[in-house]
Order: sequence, then C-alpha cells, then structure tokens
Amino acid sequence: MTRPAGSGNARVMSGSQDLARRLHDEFDVQNRHVLLLVDSGVHDTEIHRRVTQALGPGSRETSVLEGAGDRDSVIDLATRVTTADLVVAVGGGSLLDQAKIATLISADPGTGRRLTVPQRSGMVLLSPAPPRPMPLVAVPTTLGTGAESSTVACLSCPEGKRLVMGSGLLPELAVIDPVATSTLPHHLVAEGVLEALHRVVSPYIGDHGELPQQDALAERTAVRLARLGYEVAAAGQAGNRTSDRLRAEIADLSGSSHGAAFQAGRDPYSVKGWSIANELSTELGLRKMTAVAALLPPLWRVIDGGDERLGSASRLRRIWSSVRSASPEPLPADPAAGIAALIDAWRIGRHVAALPGQEETVASRTTRAWGAGLPMLGALGHDDVLGLLREAGLPPRSYGVRADRLAAAGPLVRTP
Repeated sequence: MTRPAGSGNARVMSGSQDLARRLHDEFDVQNRHVLLLVDSGVHDTEIHRRVTQALGPGSRETSVLEGAGDRDSVIDLATRVTTADLVVAVGGGSLLDQAKIATLISADPGTGRRLTVPQRSGMVLLSPAPPRPMPLVAVPTTLGTGAESSTVACLSCPEGKRLVMGSGLLPELAVIDPVATSTLPHHLVAEGVLEALHRVVSPYIGDHGELPQQDALAERTAVRLARLGYEVAAAGQAGNRTSDRLRAEIADLSGSSHGAAFQAGRDPYSVKGWSIANELSTELGLRKMTAVAALLPPLWRVIDGGDERLGSASRLRRIWSSVRSASPEPLPADPAAGIAALIDAWRIGRHVAALPGQEETVASRTTRAWGAGLPMLGALGHDDVLGLLREAGLPPRSYGVRADRLAAAGPLVRTP
C-alpha cells in the first residue's frame, strides 16, 4: 500500500514485500547504478537482506556508515553519491538525514556552500534547489524522527548541531516495514512514541491561534499516540516484544506528523522547547528524547503558570485533557505532573545531571544559536532559558555516566 507523505511529493510504502516491483517499475533499477547506504547497526540484518534482494543483481555499490556523521563527512558523502542513479538509505534518523543532505548537495553545490557559511544561527534555511539527479528511497530502522517523511535534517557542525530545512530534503519514497524496527528495545520504541507525541502537541500548545481543523487532528493523533505508548509499556512489563502492527502504526503517525495537515497556519517558531533540548542533549551527551523528557514537565509548568511567550495555558490544559483520557491508569489533571507521570509509566529516563557550570553553558549556547534577535526563541532570553533548566532540577554530578544509557533500568534515572 502506498500513500502520499504528509508534506511535499514523497510517497510512503507500507512493507517491503512489493519493493522489488516498485523499484523496477518506477526507478528502472535493473538498468541503473544503485548506491545502498546502510547503517552499521543494521548491516546484514533481515531488513538489509530484504532490500538487497529487492534491488536484484544489477549494478550496485554498498556503503556502510557508522555514527551520526558531521558536516565534513556529509559533504564527502555527497561526492560519492554523484555516480549513483538511485540511492537507497537503510538506517535510523541520523543516516537518513545524511543521505537527504548529501543527495541534495549533489543536485546543487550551492547547498554545500550554504552549510559551510559561518553563522551563529542553529537553523539553516536552504534555498530552493533543483530536483535530485538520483531519487532517494528511505528505509527507516528507528521510530519517532519521521526523517523519511520530513523536509528537515539534523547536522552536526563545528558550531553545534544544526537544523537544516528545505523542501528538497524530502525523499522520493519511504518504505515503512515493521521488520526494520523488530529488534528495537522497548525503551527506544517508547521514546519514539514520545517524540511523535511531542511533535504533535508542541505546536498546538505553543501557538495561541485557534485552528479548528488542525487542532482536531492534533487532538485525535495525540490520543492515539498516548494509547500506543501505553501498549508499548504494557508489552515491556509483560516481557513481550512489541507487535509489528504496533510499530507500523507508530511509524505511520510519526511520519504523518510532519505534514501540512498538522502545521498549516501555525507559527513556525511556536515550539521553544526543542531548541533548548537540542543544546542540552549536545552539551550533556544525552539522547535527544532524554533531554526532551527532562524539559517537558518544567516547560509545561511554566506555560500552565501563564508565561504566554512559551505557549497557551488553556490550550495546554485542553490537549492534556485529551491525552489523559487515553491512559489506562489515572493521571494527574495538572499537565506538568501528568506528563511526568506518563513519561515514568513509559519507563523513559527523564532525570539527568550536569557538571558545575553546564547549565550556564547550555543557556548561553541556546540563546546564541536560537535567540538574541533570532526568531526561534522569540522574547526568551538567557535568564529565561537558565530558569527552565533549573526548573528541570539538574543536580551536580561527579561522574560522567549518561542518564539515557540507564533509561531501561526504570523511570527514575540519575547519574551517580
């Protein structure tokens, strides 16, 4: 089954069983040189073998990528994809982001130059670029990022992690196959649900405008994601693997949450927490969702207290009431206490620790890259960001143990 992606002209294909026919019929793969990019973490797994089989015996080169990559490695990758007629990327959000940027650079060298221009902004807006000379097929092996259906990509640069935005980043085809996520541990599946939930509710809360159609869609999707999150938690507590049906629905909702149906008419800079979480995860060496989980309760507490720069208290209360209704167990009516209880129930680590001075560093980095005249933080300044970090209750730590690595041990995670 194929459906249009939420944004742009990408299509999303459910399952890889019919992939061989699609590759041959749409991309004439038997007569093209194919570059297969594979994340080292899924090399020689079932999804890798399925995709390789679907490509058939034609001209093919396989490149195994390790780690999240950075600006220099992505620019280097762009020189390698220029010889390909088709690029197929199999991996998590970081690998897909590398493939999206590298193939776009091959279409427009100006994109590469844009990425190397010195700037303090954490957001890099790309000019319209010609279509890729080679189609990009994305096969995600993680949940939550929706990178296969988005027009954004994260890129590590010397100045920090940057959010690259441009319509040309959207892959031509995304393949959603539950086999690709079958080995994910429960806490990473749960983090994927939380990431999609955060993406759906944050613009709803951050933008004060009433948009009935978009609001109703966000409310329905948030409720469904909350139910899926509790299904993941229940499977983990019972010692059962998450079902293919469950992971496929999470992937579908995550990808569609990037679409215009959710975002049309919204203030593009309504979500302030993501920027802070981005810098917090970079400075403390955390996974992104550990940082988001740490910041959500204090962020919602401040919004609920009436700080309209961060969002609408009434809209927060409204969508939290919807999410709360989806829980199989009672959750607090207070949004901040409630989201903390939900995160704990899903066994996602949210208690992190910082070395002395790191709060100040995170606040300074956040303000420089996303505020101080830039629109992403709006009227928020250094002291506002620092206050949120302190509300998150980051205690000093004496050892460099990462809280997110301990997340599977339980909801209350602190470094020693």
